[in-house]
Formats: sequence, C-alpha cells, structure tokens
Amino acid sequence: MTNSSDDIGTGARVIDGSARSEGAAEAAASVTTSAGQTGPDASAPAGVPSAYAIEVAWQGGREFRGGPEGGPTLIIDGSRTVAPSPVDTVVVALAACSAIDVLSVLEKRRTPATDLSVRASFSRAATPPRRLTEVHLEWRVGTTSERQHIERAISLSMEKYCSVSASLAPDTRLTWALVDD
Repeated sequence: MTNSSDDIGTGARVIDGSARSEGAAEAAASVTTSAGQTGPDASAPAGVPSAYAIEVAWQGGREFRGGPEGGPTLIIDGSRTVAPSPVDTVVVALAACSAIDVLSVLEKRRTPATDLSVRASFSRAATPPRRLTEVHLEWRVGTTSERQHIERAISLSMEKYCSVSASLAPDTRLTWALVDD
C-alpha cells in the first residue's frame, strides 16, 4: 500500500460526458428504420464483431445464468438473494475491468501490485430505467510504485482503456480516489 493515511480526494478525477471521447455519445445513438427496425446510427463508429455470443438462460424466479456459449457462466439475480443484480454486475464489471488495466500498467512499470481492491459506491436514477448516474471507485493498491504512478495507472484506465467505463452512458459521472491504509 502507499504510505500516507486516507488521502481521499487527492487522486480523485471526474470523468463526465465532456471528458470522454467525442464518439461516445454518437456510439450510443440508434435510429429506427421505416420498417420499424432499430439499429446503430450511421454516424456511430464501426465496431469489430465479437468472436463469440453471450447466452443467457432463465433459471426461475429472477435468476439468470449467462456467459459465452459453451464457456464459463455467472449467475445474475434480480432479487439479489443468491447473486448480484444486473446493475450490481455492471458496477462489478467496471471495477474489475479498470483493475485489470491498473495491474497491467503497474506490471509494465516493473512495479507489480501485491494487493489490490476496489470499493464501488453508486447512484441510480429515481425513475425507470433507473440507470447508473454516478459511480465512485475507492482504490487500495499495494505496490512499490510511487503514488503518482498508481494514480496515473488508474487515470489511464478510467479515461482511456477501460471498455466498461467507455460503454456507460456519456453523462454517467465517474470518480475515483486512491486511499492509503
């Protein structure tokens, strides 16, 4: 871990619609054709098709099992009794995706992490579709790397590399803080 105590806010960054790539809003747009079919807006950036599909199967109640066809699966529970809810799973995916990036950056610096945890708090819209409006990630990272390099790794992930972060609505407020024990 880094060596001062609870410097929350020192490393905080805000990523909002203006800080994200300019194509993010266009990528989220879609159009409805005269035949009533909905598809991506012609101005949206072209994507590379995934090599695999995701299969989701209802398990009863509000539980679903999903993952790559023929691959590992996870359970998602709309009631949050046996597994995280769909929105909880998005927040977990955001934290895990960003953590993978941070681990990679620190490894490339030759100061690999010895410990890493991310605590996420979030807000949702009060009315349907009750989407995520704000997510705050609180980081604890054990490494020999200096604080400024850890902060840089987190910033690079949140602003450039994390595909889950980039997939959220452009106006979702994302903040983070590096916390020392």
